Amino acid sequence: MNNTNNSKDWLFEITPKNKFFSLNLKEVWQYRDLLFLFVKRDVITVYKQTILGPLWYLIQPLFTSITFTIIFNNVAGINTGKVPPFLFNLAGITVWNYFTACLNGTSDTFKANAGIFGKVYFPRLISPLSVVISNLIKFGIQFLIFIAFSAYYYFNGTDLSLNISLFFFPLLIVIMGILGLGLGMLISSTVTKYRDFSNLVGFGIQLLMYLSAVMYPMELIKAKLPDYGWIVAYNPLAYIIETARYMLLDVGEISILGLSYTLLLTITIFFIGLLVFNKTEKNFIDTV
Repeated sequence: MNNTNNSKDWLFEITPKNKFFSLNLKEVWQYRDLLFLFVKRDVITVYKQTILGPLWYLIQPLFTSITFTIIFNNVAGINTGKVPPFLFNLAGITVWNYFTACLNGTSDTFKANAGIFGKVYFPRLISPLSVVISNLIKFGIQFLIFIAFSAYYYFNGTDLSLNISLFFFPLLIVIMGILGLGLGMLISSTVTKYRDFSNLVGFGIQLLMYLSAVMYPMELIKAKLPDYGWIVAYNPLAYIIETARYMLLDVGEISILGLSYTLLLTITIFFIGLLVFNKTEKNFIDTV
């Protein structure tokens, strides 16, 4: 039997990855059916055995917005201008929740999927990518709630107006998802060796929320705390949330310089995360 001729009959050939950097987009596309199955799994199984089910998608941002409104607007006296404080907070939380869902879901990739990774081959990038895509569904549900409350305030006499830059809002969400994916891949690669690092992720996300202008305008922190305003100014998430509120509520401003910095940093973090992720997947099964 001629081994040379037989080798040509294979549709796929699985070999060790020797390239230092590889997007593997062609291979991911070949496994797109598996990607859709993972997305379906992430959406259905999370709330399958819960009483309220998908209603948890709605409860969390609503209660968080109410809490922020009471504490930061009513007690601390943060002014949101012409926009009702509840709607101001809901806009920031809705966008922020998508980032945290992507980061939390992708930061535990190797540990959560060790069983399936050790048994069958498929592009490992599919796992964190499915998290980012499935969370778009969750974001869409929460965004519909924001639209419903915006309509309620508008028909009750609140001066709300749409901004023409709203057409670029989907691009802003894509940037947020890529940033969460890049950071998540970095963290998941680190967790394979340093397990206690995963305990810091939840605390770090909570701290990062207060530094990302979720519940206050960026100009406010710069005016009241000029010595510490630079911390928020160097946070790319703050520019995304501030821009999102400008697009959705026509409040605040768009910083072209800030968005350019955010885009550059997002691309850098994504590619570094992908490099580390590709390197870790070769031998993670020995350490996870």
